[in-house]
Amino acid sequence: MDHVTVKDVMERFGLELSAGAEGIGRHIASSDISRPGLEVAGFFEYYPANRIQLLGKSEISFFSMLPRLDKMERARKLCSPDTPMIVVCHSMRIPPELVAAAEEEQVPLLSSPMTTTKLSNKLSDFLENRLAPMTAVHGVLLDIYGLGVLITGKSGIGKSEVALDLVKRGHRLVADDMVEIRQVAEDTLVGNPPELLRHLLEIRGLGIIDVQMLFGASAIRDFKRITLIIDLESWDPERTYDRLGLEEEKLKILDTELTRLTVPVRPGRNMSSIVEVAAMNHRMKQMGMNAAEQFSDRLNDMIGREQDPSY
Repeated sequence: MDHVTVKDVMERFGLELSAGAEGIGRHIASSDISRPGLEVAGFFEYYPANRIQLLGKSEISFFSMLPRLDKMERARKLCSPDTPMIVVCHSMRIPPELVAAAEEEQVPLLSSPMTTTKLSNKLSDFLENRLAPMTAVHGVLLDIYGLGVLITGKSGIGKSEVALDLVKRGHRLVADDMVEIRQVAEDTLVGNPPELLRHLLEIRGLGIIDVQMLFGASAIRDFKRITLIIDLESWDPERTYDRLGLEEEKLKILDTELTRLTVPVRPGRNMSSIVEVAAMNHRMKQMGMNAAEQFSDRLNDMIGREQDPSY
């Protein structure tokens, strides 16, 4: 999980700081956003102080009608030690009592020209992504025919070479070597590259290449939902590999199970074509068309007819 500070949110959404400058390093721990209408009215029994507080036209208009002592009291309660930040939307004039309380408690008080609903939606999306549970996996992530395919395997097995060939075929690179994976929703994993490795691909014998510079902006993506895992391993003559495709192996990453295919690597096999077709076949299965099951049904039907002419 990333650490998100008030400063990160300020820079991301162009918010203007009005008070509480010493608190811009505060951490934001919740992706939930609060509109403290009841609190402005004086009810603080269930005040969710650990959330970002958004004040819109309704809250500021009501606040401006309060007696001065009530304003000071409620402003101090809004600016609790646990409050990461307060944002006033619509670029409305910020009440001086709120400015004084925010400065005293060093709670960042900011303003935005955006509407309350629009800013709330944008903040929620940003925080849910940044605060989502995260892990890192050694592998290559590509966008193949719209599917996020994570290619894994031991170092030196040829993952990056396969990725390079697939990029040349028109598919898109997301990450090479290290893939950061976030659980952004139930059963939804999104992968992206570490900032240091963005758009880069390592090819043994060539070194580091910049995919965007060589193949253009259409050859890369900054993130992609992961749908399929293809694990490359050296061919083991003692192992029996699935030849029909009826068996479906699952791998759990964070709280989500993904389909994993184990593909053996040996000289003479065109691994790029195999990975490409695996992605196409997986998409067909998602659409309800499973060639392996159809073959199995036809085979069982043929065996039944041979054993029983009246079948």
